[in-house]
Amino acid sequence: MSVERIDMLGADLLPPLPAAFLTGTSLELLEPLGITARSGTDASDLPSVDRRAIAQALAVTNAAYGHPAAAEMATKLAQPETRVIATGQQPGLLGGPLYTLSKAVAAMLWVERLEAAGQPSVAVFWVATEDHDYREVASAVFQTSDGPRSFELGDDPSPLTPVGMRTLGPEMARLLAELRQANGGDRWTDWIDRIAGWYRPDARFGEAFSRLIVGLMGERCPLMLDSMLPELKQAQRPWLRRLVEEREEIEAAFRARDREITAAGFDLQVKPTTGASPLFFLRGQERRRIEWRADDRVGLRGADGSERPIDWLLEAIEENPAVVSPGVMARTALQDATLGTSILVFGPGELSYIPQVAPLYAHLGLRPPRVSVRPQALVLARHQVDKLPSLDIGLRELIAPSFDIDRSLSGGKEEELIAPIRSEIEAELQKLKVIAEGVDSNLGTPWEKTSKQIGKALDAFSGRLSSAVARQRDVDRRRLQDLRDSCRPLGTLQERILCTAHFPGKYGDRFVDALFEQLELDPRSLQVITV
Repeated sequence: MSVERIDMLGADLLPPLPAAFLTGTSLELLEPLGITARSGTDASDLPSVDRRAIAQALAVTNAAYGHPAAAEMATKLAQPETRVIATGQQPGLLGGPLYTLSKAVAAMLWVERLEAAGQPSVAVFWVATEDHDYREVASAVFQTSDGPRSFELGDDPSPLTPVGMRTLGPEMARLLAELRQANGGDRWTDWIDRIAGWYRPDARFGEAFSRLIVGLMGERCPLMLDSMLPELKQAQRPWLRRLVEEREEIEAAFRARDREITAAGFDLQVKPTTGASPLFFLRGQERRRIEWRADDRVGLRGADGSERPIDWLLEAIEENPAVVSPGVMARTALQDATLGTSILVFGPGELSYIPQVAPLYAHLGLRPPRVSVRPQALVLARHQVDKLPSLDIGLRELIAPSFDIDRSLSGGKEEELIAPIRSEIEAELQKLKVIAEGVDSNLGTPWEKTSKQIGKALDAFSGRLSSAVARQRDVDRRRLQDLRDSCRPLGTLQERILCTAHFPGKYGDRFVDALFEQLELDPRSLQVITV
């Protein structure tokens, strides 16, 4: 049985800018970057980048993560003729949302496509450990027998500390114990035991995340690149200096692009703030935004208010580049400057703000990579897909935010029952209006209010009638509710809410194989992966 694909554009499930780019419009807002074709092997020309030091370091770190192909892939990365396919994400708890894994799989699918065309390629996954948004990485949602449930590490103990400097802490043991209670069976027991080996309380977020992704993908895993890797920070030094030295020109380029985006009718995803630099400074364990101040001075947002000359920041970069990190407006360009990226695998959210970042490539003289929008996946069990025909419903209707189970099962029967009565009431109300206005012309407004109240009451009763009709198909209702919860847990598309680690626990080892076998590099469709 073929499985329905959902047109993301037709179903209005993509943000405005990615939707425009995928239809070939407004592409000037992305320049000098470009969108890859839906098929083929188009990639940017090879830049001249020395990746040897980073490659040697990745061979060591990825071997420590358990990557079976670390040495081979790192050797290939060091070679100048190798194309780099880059993607990345914050090191979300237990693998982060499913789309994190979809990115990694898509990057490897690009590698395999390019290799088949005779172009040596390596995938690199940028693990954003310099970020300090604890909420992004401290919870994970699983589908349990009681429905979707969020498992959380608790409150943020140090809000400005990069997640790469944090250990998971004793709350991790408590979280895994709760996960064991919520999911029974041998498969889940074995899987949680395996997770516990990676997610030890003394493990750091980036380390545990990388071990999980490597453990799932094996030889087909990208090289996992911790953004705090010392060799990477050394390679960033000249680019960090330029971001400081050429700050006024860069700021002007950003603002010019912002005006182009708004003039084209799109909203800015990153709101410009006067004096805010695209860089952060790590002082102790606090990562604070660097702010440009008057008279070539800099300050740290939220710090003690003191200012320092710009030379202080340049000296800090020269002595220890690890203390300066890029924010969202500089991260991608610095990644591509140090890796020589050929293809970037982005999600729709990232592609919504990248147009604001894109001018940095031309300003820094970087060879721009091509952009590939990650494929979007919906994972369902084969038995769930097989039941769809009997429920007489399509997946597009099922995942729509407005979908109503009771009305779907009643098939509009309640409206057939109530429509004649509704017509009679409306007719009698019209008669009442004529009589009332004949007595007092000012009664027209109260009549309108009364008529609307009666209409709302009929709508509410129609809903109750719909539920009663649906209860006559209670078995189908439970099946449909199960499907709806699988597709939109907590009211959000599955890949954006359920964590990566949920799926091997539910489906076993065949889950990742199914992703590689069924996922295609098609950003326009929500692809159903059956396991």
